[in-house]
Formats: sequence, C-alpha cells, structure tokens
Amino acid sequence: MTTLFVSDLHLDPERPEITALFGRFLDGEARGADALYILGDLFEAWVGDDDPSDAGAFVADRLRALAESGVPTYFIRGNRDFLLGDAYAARAGMTLLDDPTVVELYGTPTLLLHGDLLCTDDVAYQQFRAQTRDPQWQAQFLAQPLAARLAFAQQARAASQARYGELVSKGMAETVGDVAPGTVQDWFRRFGVTRMIHGHTHRPAIHDEGGGNTRIVLGDWYEQGSVLRVGDDGIVDLASL
Repeated sequence: MTTLFVSDLHLDPERPEITALFGRFLDGEARGADALYILGDLFEAWVGDDDPSDAGAFVADRLRALAESGVPTYFIRGNRDFLLGDAYAARAGMTLLDDPTVVELYGTPTLLLHGDLLCTDDVAYQQFRAQTRDPQWQAQFLAQPLAARLAFAQQARAASQARYGELVSKGMAETVGDVAPGTVQDWFRRFGVTRMIHGHTHRPAIHDEGGGNTRIVLGDWYEQGSVLRVGDDGIVDLASL
C-alpha cells in the first residue's frame, strides 16, 4: 500500500484547472491510498472558515467523499491557510495536525511540517509568522467582517509578491527563501528522526542530508500536480501528475 503527500496547491479561482486536477486526484489515485497528508497551502488564501470560495466548497466535498470511502486525510496548515480551522476540517473530513508532527510511517518515524519554520534566514518573515500565529491576533482578525478580511488577504498577497521581487533583485531569493541548512540539521537532532517531509519552498527534491537523514521537499501545483508516494515496501516516489 501507499501513503500520499501533497502541498502548495494554492487553489485559486484564477486557476480552476488545478482545482479540477486535484478533484480528479482525490476521486482517482487517492481512493486506493492508506492515507493522504496535505502539508499546507491547500488554498492561495484563507480568511476563515466562512470563506465563500467555490474552490473551498468543491474541495470540502471531494475530501469528505474520500474520507467516507475509508481513506483518512490529515492536514497541516501552511502560511497561506493558517486560519483554516476546526469547522472547515470537520466539513472536509480532515484531521488537523500540529506543525510540526512526527508520524510512524511504515516503521520509520517521519517529521512532517509545512516547511516555513525551516526558513530561519528570512528574519522578517519569521517575525510576521509569529505575530499571525498568536491566538489573540487570530481572534481579532476573525472578528472582522468578511469583506475586511478578504481585502487584507489581497494586500498581504501583494506584499508577499513585492517582497519576493525585492529578494530576486538583490540575488537573495535562492538563499533567504530556502531552508537554512543548520536549522534542518538541528530539527533532525531535536526530533530524533531520520526522515523529514515538507513543502513551502516549491523546490521538489529528495535530499541526502548526511548521517542517514533524508529530507523530501514536495512540489507545488501552480502548473501541474506533484505527489509524493511512500510505500510500505520502502519505495519513495516524488513525481508530477
């Protein structure tokens, strides 16, 4: 059997073909899996579980159908959908996991996380992340009218794009926007694992981190699907759909 991992779908009304592709994946290959893990950024933006998007409704229906078919689905929030809460998870039949989480994957303890916590060279982002994960900040934000939250999300998206453009212009995007090697090694030691799976950086690869440690980075779904398959026979396959 096989366990499937995806992340960084960034589902958005502007790319309905990717939402449809994910739906076919859920109705097809995922039905034969032992489990499905979604490691964050399922949506381009999420302003609360009252989000009115068609993509949100469609995905909830397809994930609920997957769960009812007997395939458990687990979700770790990303930097785009960190406000996804218990109400939507219940609607979609998903189990929310902490970021990070260690799971026993066919006998191998494996650290799962979205991945942004590893990007410690981007100090400004880490400060913003800490602020927006504060329960008081989130409660105040979610208390605002939906229109105000949607406007904030649009502004935050524009700011993120501007920030990335600034890093590119300075030649820093490849380093600041990627994981910090020292942090990766520290997390292997801290959690006592030899395998780590994450998304966020949009740099799909299987890395030999030395000392018997393996770090697997999931791909994004901006132009095509990307799925990690981990089999009970030990085979690991990271491929595009």
